[in-house]
Amino acid sequence: MEKTVVELFAGVGGFRVGLERASDEFETVWANQWEPSRKTQDAYECYIANFGKKDIHSNVDINDVDYQEIPNHSLLVGGFPCQDYSVASTGAKGIEGKKGVLWWNIYSILKTKQPKFVLLENVDRLLKSPTSQRGRDFAVILGCFREQGYSVEWRVINAAEYGFPQRRRRVFIFAFKNDTKYGNELIRTASSEVVVTDKGVFQKLFPAKAYDIKRINRTEFDFDDIKQISDNFALKFWNAGCLLGDDLYTQDLKADELKAMPLEKVLDTDVPEEFYLNEDLEKWKYMKGPKKIPRVHKEGHKYVFAEGGIAFPDPIDKPARTMLTSESSANRSTHIIMDPHTKKLRKLTPEECEALNGFPKGWTNTGMSSRFRYFCMGNALVVGIVERIGKELEKIIEKE
Repeated sequence: MEKTVVELFAGVGGFRVGLERASDEFETVWANQWEPSRKTQDAYECYIANFGKKDIHSNVDINDVDYQEIPNHSLLVGGFPCQDYSVASTGAKGIEGKKGVLWWNIYSILKTKQPKFVLLENVDRLLKSPTSQRGRDFAVILGCFREQGYSVEWRVINAAEYGFPQRRRRVFIFAFKNDTKYGNELIRTASSEVVVTDKGVFQKLFPAKAYDIKRINRTEFDFDDIKQISDNFALKFWNAGCLLGDDLYTQDLKADELKAMPLEKVLDTDVPEEFYLNEDLEKWKYMKGPKKIPRVHKEGHKYVFAEGGIAFPDPIDKPARTMLTSESSANRSTHIIMDPHTKKLRKLTPEECEALNGFPKGWTNTGMSSRFRYFCMGNALVVGIVERIGKELEKIIEKE
């Protein structure tokens, strides 16, 4: 089987960077990137500047894409927003998800193109959403995959626990057609529990052990349709799990001890003066410090807003905290370090932020503003995680 790839919600190409590092046999045949809130499509232009081949890259709203025109592919990849995935019955139209929710675009592509393998990434709160019906949204996703003949494995991976310099937690979702050689072998020889604890892709690449015997759930995923799942599903999803056929198993796993890479390993020397703090340090100390602030709710009752402190400056002998899209702006989540050479406080540079996610130096230096370079890295994934998964997927696809 050819190792052809379609990349959705591509951003600046994190999945593609990781896959191409894993193997030069991965060929991206189509990619889509569209930022509806921006007049300039900087992420798309960055993608084109680094990868070329503009004719296979789509820069239109995914809702306007004719899915039949997407090339056939063996692997579908993408990071998509955590949204409300509930569904409603719409009479003659059947079941329909909420408008603007990008999961339904993925679902439509699955139905239309039927790729044999799928690798997706999302924030880990997806497993707990919504607060009013914990686990429903992820169960809807599982139900969509099952309906189309897939089994699914997932794992929340903290990059810092596997040798990367950032404490970035994301859920990775690997789905495979049951009629593939890979899927058929697992269904024939393993249970969903065995996939999670032994035979699955994630356990092979990111070894982990049972955290608490109480943190295990198992059930028969016996809902008739996605609407029934949306209305009735109730099960706590832990950080690892598998839906193999109708056998659903989820367990809380703890990463094996591995030596983490400290932030100082990615720091540059001779950093320009513009990145050093010239503002009032008291402002930064206040933003980073613990707070208890009396407030009045819009309905009139009083309450106390409280938040804990963040280290100031950030330690550089440990992995960085999770980068957010607001990195470098004046807020408590921005990293502030003591430069090891000048001994002065400064922000991280865009190149250092690229390094925290494993991108080549200067990857986003393609004409976009410095501020948007930070934004892109706050949205990106750790490409080394994808590279590691890609090496295993190459072996799996090779056998098909």
